[in-house]
Amino acid sequence: MQNENSRNTIIFFVLAALIMGVYYFLVMRPQAEMRRQQQVAAAEEKAAKAGTAGVTPESAAPTAFVASRAQALGAAARVPIQTPTLKGSLSLQGARIDDLFLTRYRETLDKNSPPVELFRPQGMEHAYFAQFGWSGPNVPGGVPGPNTVWTLTKGATLTPTTPVELTWDNGAGLRFTRAIAIDDQYVFTVKDTVANLSGQPITIAPYGRVERQGVPTDLGKQMILHEGAIGTFGADGDYSTKQVKYKDWAKKPRIENESTGGWLGITDKYWMAALIPDQKEKIEGRFAVRDPDGANVHEAAMLGATRTIQPGRQIEETQRLFAGAKRAEVLKAYEQSLDLPRFVYAIDWGMFWFLTRPIFTVVEFFYGVLGNFGLAILALTVVVKLIMFPLANKSYESLSKMRTLQPKMEEIKKKHGSDPQKQQQEMMALYQREKINPLAGCLPIVVQIPVFYALYKVLFVTIEMRHAPFFGWIRDLSARDPSTVWNLFGAIPWDPATLPLLGNILNGPLHLGVLPIIYGLTMWLQQSMNPPAQDPMQRQIFAFLPFIFTFIMAPFAAGLLIYWAWNNILSIAQQYIIMHRFKAENPIDSFFARFKKA
Repeated sequence: MQNENSRNTIIFFVLAALIMGVYYFLVMRPQAEMRRQQQVAAAEEKAAKAGTAGVTPESAAPTAFVASRAQALGAAARVPIQTPTLKGSLSLQGARIDDLFLTRYRETLDKNSPPVELFRPQGMEHAYFAQFGWSGPNVPGGVPGPNTVWTLTKGATLTPTTPVELTWDNGAGLRFTRAIAIDDQYVFTVKDTVANLSGQPITIAPYGRVERQGVPTDLGKQMILHEGAIGTFGADGDYSTKQVKYKDWAKKPRIENESTGGWLGITDKYWMAALIPDQKEKIEGRFAVRDPDGANVHEAAMLGATRTIQPGRQIEETQRLFAGAKRAEVLKAYEQSLDLPRFVYAIDWGMFWFLTRPIFTVVEFFYGVLGNFGLAILALTVVVKLIMFPLANKSYESLSKMRTLQPKMEEIKKKHGSDPQKQQQEMMALYQREKINPLAGCLPIVVQIPVFYALYKVLFVTIEMRHAPFFGWIRDLSARDPSTVWNLFGAIPWDPATLPLLGNILNGPLHLGVLPIIYGLTMWLQQSMNPPAQDPMQRQIFAFLPFIFTFIMAPFAAGLLIYWAWNNILSIAQQYIIMHRFKAENPIDSFFARFKKA
């Protein structure tokens, strides 16, 4: 009995740990975030007073914002950008790439929803853009910087087949020519040519910068997700990826890294802007936070090696910018074609990356075969069950034997009720005679926890799952089940969220859709097929867990509930067959037996 109680206790603590984790994720973390905001504000104020200097020329953040995008775009002449995946424009002031939309992705599921905005022009709140230039503080006539107005000398619209060319002359013998090209996905190629027509040598260094003026309120709030600074640095094939979340970035306003090649930028959940130097060039990378006039500027910048241009000579420098969606196949293709180290790790695969990436690969494979990510998740579940089949089989055999031995266990309990030590010895002897491992029942649960987390990560961070439909009412596998019991799953044309006072509760903690209910019922049935706990208190706790987990799991992604409910159904079928083999009583047969008697 002691071993069985140990088994039940282990299961209880595993489930309790899951409950506490979800409680922390949904309740405690938002409260802690409020406290962090105060710390962030204090750190930003301290950084502003310190007046941190940069390695590259800094743009001046505006003191007032305009609400109209058209007004911000009209502040300088522009060159349109049009590709199969992007549309927008670049400003001739500073040659900033600062107006960009991702045409293959929309903000919401609504067919009339606007495309996702990536870059936003200077002058608007939360401006976000990329810029390239040169650093040369002692150069006569200066070098092109954030406020330089370039001249369009070739081309009219930037497309994959029509690059554009910009020029600027500093009036003191330096002529800068910039050719900007773009491919059919998300990479801009910026090729600068600098000609020294003066009579003296000139020393300059190239730089690139991705700048975000203020962090939108919906970013950096997820514990399970990285949003903020990201980059891969190293040399001679030894590279590592560094991530700094917004909240930590503010506490360390200046983070520097030296590298040969690599890449760095700013990442959101699904989108990223990353600077890509020549992979043979030594760079100084920097993540910095500045706060001019309260703009709270976050900057990822790189400074290349200095080079001297002799009179009558010229040099060339090529830099690239990735500005787009973090789609795994696209990142992998750039990783190979541009020889970029660890570029696919721009996707936050998490600490279980060795599970997350294979699971994603399997899901993508089945999607290619079945054409639906929901069906792909069902197929993945079958694969996981097949891998764990031997372990689960032994577990269910032990549980079935224990269920058939319940009468003998009760006899031992009654016979030695006043002698716990003797009772334990008899139980152990019974287990040995019947070749039962009382702890085997919890092993499948423990083993599946990393798989569960890895799939949750895949659904949460991969853009392939964003707005991916299943069937019927499930139009987005990465979002929660939109149906709710409070309007009879859509039978009543009423939105519970509109109810005064209680709307936020019914649409929040008490939101309960079809999938969570199916999950809860399968969890209850599977638990009913296991031997009941010997301890009355444990028995009551376990009986209540399916109800609790139904509400805990309700806010999770629909794809995750599809996986877990389908996994429960397969487990129930496997356990049912084994229980029949051992002639153990089970709730399914007991249920149908009632109808036969009637």
